Amino acid sequence: MPRLLVVLDVDSTLIAQEVVDLLADAAGVGAEVSAVTAAAMRGELDFAGSLTRRVALLEGLPEAVLGEVRSRITLTDGVPELVAAVHGAGGAIAAVSGGFRQVLDPLAAEIGLDHREANDLEVVDGRLTGRVLGRIVDADVKRERLLEWAAELGATRTIAVGDGANDLRMLSAATLSVAFDAKPAVRAAADVVLPGPSLRPLLALL
Repeated sequence: MPRLLVVLDVDSTLIAQEVVDLLADAAGVGAEVSAVTAAAMRGELDFAGSLTRRVALLEGLPEAVLGEVRSRITLTDGVPELVAAVHGAGGAIAAVSGGFRQVLDPLAAEIGLDHREANDLEVVDGRLTGRVLGRIVDADVKRERLLEWAAELGATRTIAVGDGANDLRMLSAATLSVAFDAKPAVRAAADVVLPGPSLRPLLALL
């Protein structure tokens, strides 16, 4: 049974991009999505509310655009080495995202993640409906998944890595919390602060 579990946020942590911004640009609603994001940062919307409003702006976007967005995604420097190091140590590595499983699922399979969780975009007749199926992956869900996966794996040590307010509860539940190129509140709450843009320094923590 793995004694170590590493759980990473996805957008701007596991990958260098913010997927919802790429989708918004493809839909021609980049400015509108940015305005919703800014409102959330001002505390006017919680994460679930802001995600719901941003996804609504993507209504009508062809499903094929998801594949185009996946092709534009780049892994953060050091991710393949991190996955190999965790597995080499007999551990497990996972990702939990406020983004979308249509992007995360193939990426997780490609790089060998053991677990993943993300939001599910509803698609009807080949187009996005502007809705998310099921429970939105917010701060509570991120914390729950870390604890569930650790219990399932029998992991006695957990490392959580994130950059935004939506990661704070997951970080607080981990044995070791790592802020990666993070917002000030996350840096203040974390055990370790990594400035980015590479995850290679995380290897030393293992």
